[in-house]
Amino acid sequence: MKLALDGMGGDHAPGEIIKGAYRALEEFTDLEIQLYGIEAQMAPFLKEHPRLTVIPTTEKIDAEDEPVRAIRRKKDASMVRMAQAVKEGHADACVSAGNTGALMAAGLFIVGRIPGIDRPALAPTLPTIDGKGFVMLDLGANADAKPEHLVQYAIMGSIYAKNVRSIERPRVGLLNIGTEPGKGNELTKQAYELLQQADVHFIGNVEARDLLDGVADVVVTDGFTGNMVLKTIEGTAGSLFKMLKQTFMKSTKTKLAAALVKSDLSDLKGLMDYTEYGGAGLFGLNAPVIKAHGSSNENAIFHAIRQARTMTEWKVSDVIQETIGKES
Repeated sequence: MKLALDGMGGDHAPGEIIKGAYRALEEFTDLEIQLYGIEAQMAPFLKEHPRLTVIPTTEKIDAEDEPVRAIRRKKDASMVRMAQAVKEGHADACVSAGNTGALMAAGLFIVGRIPGIDRPALAPTLPTIDGKGFVMLDLGANADAKPEHLVQYAIMGSIYAKNVRSIERPRVGLLNIGTEPGKGNELTKQAYELLQQADVHFIGNVEARDLLDGVADVVVTDGFTGNMVLKTIEGTAGSLFKMLKQTFMKSTKTKLAAALVKSDLSDLKGLMDYTEYGGAGLFGLNAPVIKAHGSSNENAIFHAIRQARTMTEWKVSDVIQETIGKES
């Protein structure tokens, strides 16, 4: 199995990217990694490995680059070369922690969309209190959506949850402002009716306040709403741990209490740690494309690679294509 990796993407590239790659190579003996990037910048972190191939590039796509323009103009950028390798069959999947918009453009214009998929969706696995997590899509690939797009999201999310997350009968929920049928705007009302007829285990409307309780295994919504929910969850989790730290540092008594519950707090933080869940898959493309978080460390890159490997192993893109073909 061959994976293409963008060595220049993310806040901590190339060091943390390369560390994550070596960890993945040690863990998965069937894996070969093609590392794309500016060789002079990667050299201090590189060591020889029989299943790591370094492919030099002369450019990289920066966070401030306009996505589509960057993909079209920076032909020798690590992200572009990585996506091209997947398109040409030199790699089975690809991973990048770089510019999200540029990776989506590379996925759409280079890797290509599965026939029958109207719009690919960005789908990360988000944490839940019980530690199982849930898949949510779309979280920003498309700001707007039609009811039939949400049905496709539900199908793709269910396939991923079953094959990659080993959930036999994934529960699909429609994000809404209330759980009762008939709630919401025209998008959610029409999507509700279509989802009832779709070949998924649709459990109805779910509310944002219940997401972390694990109310569903797959949650579908439009990209604008999904991205707002994602940023709210990330911000709330970060703020909560800051408040806890401030509280425990207030006095000698609270500092002693902090020492007593330190391991428990560490477990709690780990439960909400996005790095354990891999990256966000771009569902609906001809091959697995994984967007790792921009601030990814070694652990996050390792799990993003693991996710890409599992999606390839279970032929998730092929199953989506077959299923969408039957639905059409």
